[in-house]
Amino acid sequence: MVKKSNICREYRKKYPDFPTLKLARIVYADNKLTFKDVEECRTALRYIEGKKGVKERKYVNKSEFHMSQNRPKNPYNLPESYEEERKPYILPVHCDNILLISDLHIPYHNIPAVTIALDYGKAHKVNTIFINGDLIDMHQVSRFEHDVKKRSIKQEFDATKEFLKQLRKAFPKASIYWLKGNHCVRWEKFLHAKVREIWDDDYFYLEERLQLNEVKVTILDDKVLVKAGKLSITHGHHIFKGVFTPVNPSRGAFLRAKQSLIVGHLHRPSHHPETDLDGNIISCWSTGCLCELRADYSPLVGNTMHGFAHIEIEKNGDYTVKNYSIINGKLC
Repeated sequence: MVKKSNICREYRKKYPDFPTLKLARIVYADNKLTFKDVEECRTALRYIEGKKGVKERKYVNKSEFHMSQNRPKNPYNLPESYEEERKPYILPVHCDNILLISDLHIPYHNIPAVTIALDYGKAHKVNTIFINGDLIDMHQVSRFEHDVKKRSIKQEFDATKEFLKQLRKAFPKASIYWLKGNHCVRWEKFLHAKVREIWDDDYFYLEERLQLNEVKVTILDDKVLVKAGKLSITHGHHIFKGVFTPVNPSRGAFLRAKQSLIVGHLHRPSHHPETDLDGNIISCWSTGCLCELRADYSPLVGNTMHGFAHIEIEKNGDYTVKNYSIINGKLC
């Protein structure tokens, strides 16, 4: 039988930068017949990392997994913290010609608008497609009122899977990223609330349900801030919270973020530049959507508009953003 410490060494070698507790959860999820619980996995990991005290540290202090140099000091013997460090996801440097689309809300996407955006991407030979949230709608698992006439979850999954298949076919060599939006995470929240027994089983998550590996799509958590050179990217639902829905979305984004940023979420294209005391220009953008403009929650009035963005990144991280609107089937 494989020793528990050897199992932990294999996982630590595979995930060298993961926090101990996070890695322990992964180890336990894959080896439930070997470990009785997450805490036992964590204890085994702490042993190989030299975190179990001076007495046992001497047996592993020459190991490649010993982590004593980077451990935070705790002179007051405070209780262990479960704080998670949030680091931005930095797009690779070769992702320097980006078509950014957002808010398709499949299967309520607008086919002419999506077609215009993808045609633009092909014409400008983009090497990266960035889906900035709300690719899928998840209407039937929303916490808001449901319309039984809307598409089922299976139909939404099938349509989204087919869209990604066609997207990969249209851009066979492009890097494709999908940052989750508030609609995307409805599924995870539904699993946690309604079927808690399986919510932590990877099989039921978007990565597996949509078979993203087959179309080579990288999915990113909605809480992750993405960096494309010096430009930050986020869907926007963590920027515009509660009653904070600004008339000008990009100005609202600036007031909250205080840095150059591009968001979606509000389905309205806008641009807001500011200049600081040193003469540096900070610019924020919001992009239009690629879904229906008169959704059931606002069937008569709305300030939404179709659109997308084209982002080009220079070697030094500087960027150019072209934020397009689509009006009456024409690019503006």
